[in-house]
Amino acid sequence: MRTILQQGAEAAIYLDKKQKLILKDRIKKSYRIPELDNRIRKQRTKSEIKLLEKASKIISAPLPKASKDINKIEMPFIQGKKLSESLDSFPLKEQKEICKKVGQEIAKLHASDLIHGDLTTSNMILTKDNEIFFIDFGLGYISKKIEDKAVDLHLLRQALEAKHFQNWETLLEHVLKAYEKTLGKEEAKKVFERIASIEKRGRYRH
Repeated sequence: MRTILQQGAEAAIYLDKKQKLILKDRIKKSYRIPELDNRIRKQRTKSEIKLLEKASKIISAPLPKASKDINKIEMPFIQGKKLSESLDSFPLKEQKEICKKVGQEIAKLHASDLIHGDLTTSNMILTKDNEIFFIDFGLGYISKKIEDKAVDLHLLRQALEAKHFQNWETLLEHVLKAYEKTLGKEEAKKVFERIASIEKRGRYRH
């Protein structure tokens, strides 16, 4: 029996409790020509599967299972809680340690030119063993550009500020320190400089 976990604009997420599987089903768009819609959904599903396969070799991410349906992704169900729901319940010291792990994992992705595209604590699952799984690579892509890596981190900054506002600055600091240590000072410096530039553009945009 399948239970719907999430219904978004792009996809519906189902849980198959019996098989302990997550099913991501890309939604048909009635405003698109059917042939074009099929092609876009097929392309995006294929792209996300490739990204998940690549990410799962680098960090903790669900490895998709083989499926005949070109618009669906089957993945193992990760037992745990979304970081967005659980991070604030830990003492600050543990929150910092979790954020260090987050920074390390993002650096590993970026070192392989893998951009997540939607880096929020809602797309991270914390298991009982304190392992952090990154999920939902639907907006992800491969890029060597410093700008794209900076935007990834900037999105996380915004998510921390909005969702974990009590300690967001300290938490972000621990993310960035771990990111720098894992990626290397020179590369991280370029990304951080670009983040500052992105934030400046945001402040002066009318």
